Amino acid sequence: MRNGLCYLLLLMMMVIGSSKGESPYRFYTWNVTYGDIYPLGIKQQGILINGQFPGPPIQAVTNDNLIISVYNGLDDPFLISWDGIQHRRNSWQDGVYGTNCPIPAGQNFTYILQAKDQIGSYFYFPSLAFHKAAGGYGGIRVDSRPLIPVPFPPPAGDFTILAGDWFKMSHTDLKAVLDSGSNLPFPDGLLINGRGSNGFTFTVDQGNTYRFRISNVGIATTINFRIQGHNLLLVETEGVHTLQNTYSSLDVHLGQSYSVLITADQAPQDYYIVVSTRFTSQVLTTTSILHYSNSANGVSGDPPGGPTTEIDWSVDQARSIRQNLTASGPRPNPQGSYHYGMVNTTRTIRLANTAPVIGGKQRYAVNSVSFIPADTPLKLADYFKIRGVFTIGSIPDNPTGADASLQTSVMGADYRAFVEIVFENAEDTVQSWHIDGHIFFVVGMNGGQWSSDSRLIYNLRDAVSRCTVQVYPNSWTAVYMPLDNVGMWNIRSENWARQYLGQQFYLRVYTPTLSFRDENPIPSNALLCGQATGHSTQLYYPDMQP
Repeated sequence: MRNGLCYLLLLMMMVIGSSKGESPYRFYTWNVTYGDIYPLGIKQQGILINGQFPGPPIQAVTNDNLIISVYNGLDDPFLISWDGIQHRRNSWQDGVYGTNCPIPAGQNFTYILQAKDQIGSYFYFPSLAFHKAAGGYGGIRVDSRPLIPVPFPPPAGDFTILAGDWFKMSHTDLKAVLDSGSNLPFPDGLLINGRGSNGFTFTVDQGNTYRFRISNVGIATTINFRIQGHNLLLVETEGVHTLQNTYSSLDVHLGQSYSVLITADQAPQDYYIVVSTRFTSQVLTTTSILHYSNSANGVSGDPPGGPTTEIDWSVDQARSIRQNLTASGPRPNPQGSYHYGMVNTTRTIRLANTAPVIGGKQRYAVNSVSFIPADTPLKLADYFKIRGVFTIGSIPDNPTGADASLQTSVMGADYRAFVEIVFENAEDTVQSWHIDGHIFFVVGMNGGQWSSDSRLIYNLRDAVSRCTVQVYPNSWTAVYMPLDNVGMWNIRSENWARQYLGQQFYLRVYTPTLSFRDENPIPSNALLCGQATGHSTQLYYPDMQP
């Protein structure tokens, strides 16, 4: 009842606000339920949104306000996170357990988001427990405003591809495997938009060009994407227009999103769209169909092969993906007008992933600290000044080599600092890292051990900016990141087993100035749980500046 009244009041305020020239509002009502799905040909229990798997798409324009009311029809708590949406001044809406109380079974919560100064291709997903392995994900598309130039002609169509690995085991059984201290089995297959091989068809008209937005929504493996007989013209990476390089296939690491243009310039027939695993001893492959509308013939031959275990091939491709400096982003000024390479870094943070065994069970750690959730979301504990929930500085800035320990790890950082983060991977598997609430410039990656001399090979001119980056085996990846968003932000592995077992932590971006210009107030409909139960969501800042 309380959430419903808050929602009605919010609607009234929006109607008044929209008449004063605010950015448009888009409203979504989602019912989250379990339902039968058959992605690999056998019946499984999946997470559906409004009866759909994948869930309904979100389509917005830069600066649009998104009002998403989520009704949790599951029998356990639930949260949705928005991969790539930056939540400017508003980590209250991030949808991870460090910032939000779960939506209890049978109840609802209304997210209030804004695609502030953003364009591009993203996705949403369930962030609690192991729900991500059961579905509940969908695409997010943020278009440029009408008067902002886009560096390519409008495509004839715009398709979303949500691809990734899939398990026949239920998400609860997968979680139990991890809780027992064991490793997950190898995935059973790959899906494209929730379906197995040849389960989805994209229809195009010969001679036209189409945009494909590709996201890796899996939980375990890098994928490679390709289309039989067609080249891929890369145009966008997680909200940034790229140099328009042509590729025969594209590696998409866990949690990453890309946009490519495909021109239907081949003979009128059907062609395979292929997704396959990368860096795995057993190669999984699945297909969809690119159907020419004037085609009289089905697909012919075998699906085209792609790279399998080659690391150097992927590294070379990653280094070739660069920012288009002259293109406009969400604003009319060129993307290259922000000269990140001329800004002095104020701090270097080195993050090393490891796979320790703690208490006889497999865990994963960052700088020898394996994250464990607290009984209260960290953002709420920080806001209400609840002691004992977490300690700032409980994860060091650099690898220590010490025995791994369990901690609710939070790193402190200053608002408006400009930091260098080096992800160091001494393991034999590819890592994929995501940072909520920010974008960063991928200035360098190489094999071996990082040192200060590694900065000599940094790209300080046109490095691509994004929010999810890969780190190759026995290698490092360096990024520059402006800390321009106050809040409590999750830094995590996109390999969901590693994230679940501790390869994550929170970055508290802090300013001593209490001002709505720096951070939004706590939402009046915020759910309270743990030690925050009983507190008030009315303004808690006595000295808050307007």
